[in-house]
Amino acid sequence: MRKILVLEDNESIRGFVVINLQRAGYEVLEAETGEQALEIVEATPDISVALLDLMLPGIDGFEVCRRIRANNRNIGIIMLTARTQETDKVTGLMTGADDYVTKPFSTTELIARIDAVCRRVGTDEGNSANELHRGPFLLNMQTRALSKAGIRVKLTQVEYAIMKLFMENPDRALSREEILSSVWGRDYFGELKIVDVNVRRLRMKIEDDPREPEFITTVWGYGYKWGK
Repeated sequence: MRKILVLEDNESIRGFVVINLQRAGYEVLEAETGEQALEIVEATPDISVALLDLMLPGIDGFEVCRRIRANNRNIGIIMLTARTQETDKVTGLMTGADDYVTKPFSTTELIARIDAVCRRVGTDEGNSANELHRGPFLLNMQTRALSKAGIRVKLTQVEYAIMKLFMENPDRALSREEILSSVWGRDYFGELKIVDVNVRRLRMKIEDDPREPEFITTVWGYGYKWGK
């Protein structure tokens, strides 16, 4: 049974989310503050997904996300927010979140997002080879590890999935819709801009100069292409 952490200071919202996740077959851990959430994550290393509310007393959801990501690249993170500003969504993704859900949200939507993140946390199956080589990069699909010129590059599960998609499709332009469907799933409810933000985050890790990318190049008005 997969474990889900729910960080939400509003008791009624937290209770609603917890009950519905339990009905969906998840084991749910609850936190009311960012401090409690960090303690639970440290004590429970096998949490699959953390749902983090942004607006919290004390440590906010952004900071909780940063601290989790500093020590754990594998856990899925979904931001829960009542805010609708684009800057908040982008900030959440750039701090390491995999996805965001804007309140109010439906149970169906939330569970679909969680399921999509959980699928990405799983291991790759059915590959005839365990490694992909492209330029200075080596992607080990068994350990889900990326290295550039022999130096390890730490990736989140979303970043790994995007990198794998590009390396499996060299010199082919991939539309934003195709990337979204492949990485987040065909039933994903979200917006295309999540692709752009995660590509930007990935470029910051793999490019010598993210402002002049050599490896993940932009196909204007369409999507992206692995250019090396």
